[in-house]
Amino acid sequence: MRYRKFGRTGLFVSELCLGTMTFGGGGGIWAQIGDLQQADAERLIGRSLDAGINFIDTADVYSDGRSEIITGQALRNLQVPRENVVVATKVLGEVGTKGANSRGMSRYHIMDGVKASLKRLQLDHIDLYQIHGFDPATPIEETVRALDNLVQHGHVRYVGVSNWAAWQIMKALGISERLGLARFESLQAYYTVAGRDLERELVPLLKSESVGLMVWSPLAGGLLSGKYGRDVKAEAGSRRTTFDFPPVNVERAYDCIDVMRGIAQAKGVSVAQIALAWLLHQAAVTSVIIGAKRAEQLDDNIAATAIALSGEELAALDKVSTLPAEYPGWMLERQGGPRHRQLAESAGA
Repeated sequence: MRYRKFGRTGLFVSELCLGTMTFGGGGGIWAQIGDLQQADAERLIGRSLDAGINFIDTADVYSDGRSEIITGQALRNLQVPRENVVVATKVLGEVGTKGANSRGMSRYHIMDGVKASLKRLQLDHIDLYQIHGFDPATPIEETVRALDNLVQHGHVRYVGVSNWAAWQIMKALGISERLGLARFESLQAYYTVAGRDLERELVPLLKSESVGLMVWSPLAGGLLSGKYGRDVKAEAGSRRTTFDFPPVNVERAYDCIDVMRGIAQAKGVSVAQIALAWLLHQAAVTSVIIGAKRAEQLDDNIAATAIALSGEELAALDKVSTLPAEYPGWMLERQGGPRHRQLAESAGA
């Protein structure tokens, strides 16, 4: 297991992060995603820690708070030294009782949310506190100021964001710099070999501003697990058959799966491992969040860290998965070509 620098901070996190969306179950989508209870969740957390994973991600809305409760109790039952694990959670949605101010990224909701998460996790601080999505009703400055207060008071060590557009993140970073406030150190976003949309605007932003990237749903909701394909029918009850998310260009995904299947067969590994390995070879990626329902599934995902993809294999995957050109990207590439060549020549001089 390798450890990567987290954003612009001095923190190091494992290249794989254990996601806990499968913990807790309950009604609605949570029953479809996973229904692991305390004993099974503890086994997965213990197995992850033994493999060198030091990063765990949850959210207050997962199973209506039960995921945080199970995660916190597992860390206590396993007697994990607090300094050995980086715990991340998120705030935005409604948990428990509903009301006009029970969701969003207002100061009101954030302050209530962090207290509730600390209690459920049985922790005195949260290492990474993330805004789970964008709230059009709350000014970004209000959110950034509230998060800075949490850092100053010691309730939170670092702050991050999830599922925001590039312009929204850049605006928040500008406010933080102008006012001297704690800034977003990470973005948690969807990214797969079959879904490279964030490479258009978000990846350039992350590289420019030294913001870390945590990848959610790295197997596209199981679509890239190897269980699916043009001529492969998924098992009844598989996640993609009951919860078709995230949205994917299926034909492009099948093209990617065909190439990955060939690479996987040549290496004697699973298609899922190739999909994860591709992400781990991307320079913008800090940590890939893996979730599991079974120990053998977790072990298979962890094994992806040992896979080295050759230049030819990466080129084959890039060719089959590259997004069609869009404006202004194609114009920037066209106009910037001469200067890029000058930079390359200068670097090689």
